[in-house]
This record gives sequence, C-alpha cells and structure tokens, in this order.
Amino acid sequence: MPLIQVKLIEEVFTPAQKKEIITRLTDAMVAVEGENMRGVTWVIIEDVRSGEWGIGGNALTTADVRALAAGGAQ
Repeated sequence: MPLIQVKLIEEVFTPAQKKEIITRLTDAMVAVEGENMRGVTWVIIEDVRSGEWGIGGNALTTADVRALAAGGAQ
C-alpha cells in the first residue's frame, strides 16, 4: 500500500487545491502501479506552521511562499 506524505506551509493552499494534490498524486501512483492500487493509495497532507520550515538557514513564512508563487524573490 503506497503512502505519500506531503508537508505544506499552512494557509498557502486552499482546501480545493489540497484535494487536487491528493487526486493528482493518487493518479500518478496509479499510472505507475496500475488501477488496482487506487483504493489502497494513501495521501496525507500535513500543514507546517508558518515560520517553522527552513531552507538554507532561513525560516519561510506563509507570506514568503505566496510571494514566491507570485513570482517574487524571497
């Protein structure tokens, strides 16, 4: 049974976007393993609090991620 774990900084993605992430990741796994695996493919999304995720020694906030998504520099 595949288990896909996804960690996201809180309040970046909407519930609808998270649902789409779950659907697309499941579809990707099924494309590799076959349709019989759809019903046993687990996807878990965990939100990480803003500022508690670091890259290169710098904490990222929800605002930082939104700026990156909009094409701004961090």
